[in-house]
Amino acid sequence: MRCTVFGTGYLGATHAACMAELGHEVLGVDIDPGKVAKLSGGEVPFYEPGLADVLRRNIDAGRLQFTTSYADAAAFADLHFLGVGTPQKKGEYGADLRHVHSVIDTLAPLLDRPAVIVGKSTVPVGTAAELGVRARELAPAADAVEVAWNPEFLREGFAVEDTLRPDRLVLGVDRARPGRAEGLVRDLYARLIADGVPFLLTDLPTAELVKVSANAFLATKISFINAISEVCEATGADVTALADALGYDARIGRRFLNAGLGFGGGCLPKDIRAFMARAGELGANQALTFLREVDSINMRRRTKMVELATRAVGGSLLGANIAVLGAAFKPESDDVRDSPALNVAGMMQLHGAVVSVYDPKALDNSRRLFPTLNYATSVAEACEGADAVLLATEWDEFRALRPTDLDPVVRARAIVDGRNCLDGAAWTAAGWSYRGLGRG
Repeated sequence: MRCTVFGTGYLGATHAACMAELGHEVLGVDIDPGKVAKLSGGEVPFYEPGLADVLRRNIDAGRLQFTTSYADAAAFADLHFLGVGTPQKKGEYGADLRHVHSVIDTLAPLLDRPAVIVGKSTVPVGTAAELGVRARELAPAADAVEVAWNPEFLREGFAVEDTLRPDRLVLGVDRARPGRAEGLVRDLYARLIADGVPFLLTDLPTAELVKVSANAFLATKISFINAISEVCEATGADVTALADALGYDARIGRRFLNAGLGFGGGCLPKDIRAFMARAGELGANQALTFLREVDSINMRRRTKMVELATRAVGGSLLGANIAVLGAAFKPESDDVRDSPALNVAGMMQLHGAVVSVYDPKALDNSRRLFPTLNYATSVAEACEGADAVLLATEWDEFRALRPTDLDPVVRARAIVDGRNCLDGAAWTAAGWSYRGLGRG
């Protein structure tokens, strides 16, 4: 089959490369010539394990190309995926849909034959129906243009795996306008469906709500265990042992019950805020008021981390040397959008600390966002002369650290484990002052 993918950021580039990996001919489209040039040369403009190999393999095979031309895209295929960003509006909770609308407004006037536009971006419920009306108004093909929605469920660090071996495929279609969308998308994903991946056909609003509901649930689970960790801190209990006990309950499960610095990135924070905003617009704001507390708990963890660092250096950060291990919002990513690690580093600098940050992949992005912080090229360099070490992103490199690795370089043996991924007893036994979030 042939398809196009509009937007070649994290979502779009991954989807384009993986559809080519499934054997289809794919044209990626972006308005940024620099990004198109990089991708055409086999270079991924962000870090995602395994994606570069998939990209280069399919470019070399002739199945994957990139362009800035909407006209070429309209002529190339009748199945078009929309994978542009939907960031949070400045000063508001709602989603900024300008990039989504721009694709429709530019592509639709070029559609002079039957076509299917399939959204993958995370959008407020009701967006797909509105885009369908808009596309049919603008397209020469008029009613022969369909809009469907196929939400993505990618985890950064596992995006290739999640695209080629997803938990489920969800497709929302306009029930009032039966057309080709279901058949084309089933054909596109035929190999995945044959391998047993569930294919769920829904209406448009249900498909839009699936993604934001999943993110809201995961955010709630993370903030739940972090709320419990606040009680553990007040009582001397150990939230890690508590979470292990909860995890044996099949109704609850252990995943996403890791107390610590909380969630960040380009999806969960902005998606739950946009979900709240849309619920308010629909008159259902009371249904999601709990998400305000989910968001609040998450942000409090960052302040708590700064408090623990302050205690670790004797009560004042002024003039203290602090090493922060981690800048990406999660391991196996270079994404620093709404990163708890960088947020904490910035707050400590504002309190007068000299902060040195090291991350295996996210240093370039971090420098662009927080140019005033100091950046190191190794753990040892970051920890040189440190009065306290903060573990803020749970990269395997940091999880594997032992007290003897840092003893020769630090000034004071104090560590704050913001991800509860170290053996606190071992560090304490080695003469270190160990502090973890929710660990008494």
